[in-house]
Parts: sequence; C-alpha cells; structure tokens
Amino acid sequence: MHKVQKSELKFITENEFKLIFSSAKDTRQPIRNQLIIMMLYRHGLRESELINITMDNLILDQSKIKINRIKGGVSNVHPMEGDELRLMKRYLRERDSSLKWLFLSEQKTQMHRNSIAYIVKSCVNLAKLDKNISPHMLRHGCGYHLVNKNVNLRVIQDYLGHKDIKNTARYTSLDSGKFEGLFG
Repeated sequence: MHKVQKSELKFITENEFKLIFSSAKDTRQPIRNQLIIMMLYRHGLRESELINITMDNLILDQSKIKINRIKGGVSNVHPMEGDELRLMKRYLRERDSSLKWLFLSEQKTQMHRNSIAYIVKSCVNLAKLDKNISPHMLRHGCGYHLVNKNVNLRVIQDYLGHKDIKNTARYTSLDSGKFEGLFG
C-alpha cells in the first residue's frame, strides 16, 4: 500500500459542505444528521472521534466541546459557533439526556462508524453531488478550509490534533492562487 500523495488527498469544498449540510434536513433525523455533518466538517473529526463524544464532553455554558483525538492525536477543547450551539441545543432537547453518548442510534445506543458513513452518503445523494464523498473527506475539507482562511499552520495542527506538522502541511499544497500578489 502506498502513502497518499498531496495531490491525491480527497476533500470537500465549503460549498459542497453547505449542500450536504442542507440536504440533511430531508433525512429521517434531520437535526441529528445536520449536527453530525457540521461537526465532522467544522471540527475535522474522524468517524470514531465523533461517535465517541459523550455528554461529558459538552461544555455548553462556555460554548465549547472537548475533542478526544485518536491515532495518538492531541486532544483539545474547541469552540462552538452560535449556529452550531443552537443546533446542538435543539438536538439535545429531542434526545434522552440520561444516555452517555452524544450521538445515538434509533435503538438509543452509541452510533457505529458505518452509520456515520451511511448518513454522509445519504446526504451527498440528496444533495445530488456527483462525487463519492466519505466522512473523512469532511475532515480534509476542514484542513483546507482553515488553510484558505490563512489560519496559522501550528494552530491548524493543534485544531486537527496532528502530532506531526507534516500531516498538517499537506493542506497547503492545493491552491496555486495563493501565490497571486506575493510581490505586487
């Protein structure tokens, strides 16, 4: 198996995220599914990181969430923007607050990573995107989004939980337009 080269890294754009997020409103559990799509993209979460979020990870009075990274990544606390916080509160009102896991299956158990992949695929299909999009592509989309917003690479490294800056640096190789106006 060969390592993924920079040019092979698959990701979604911000516009694709908006289409996928919007299409989640047409699913069986629209609030939960919109929150799942938003959190995968905004926090650069892997499926396993998402499904392992517990109610104890939420710090709602400070509009924050503790992200526990896997693969030896660095865990940290992320802010939740207003729209995400409002969606989170709507979701929490409709679920049993005594249960440990944030995201629950219809059987009221912890969701499985395959369920996350299914939700993403369903939303992509509803959005009529002619692209095979996996949940991990939302994580990569987060990295590219932050680079394109000129966020410092060290900040992105911490945000995505990368131990090695090389894993973060791959997001800088995409936009040739970033060279425009460097000397003028």
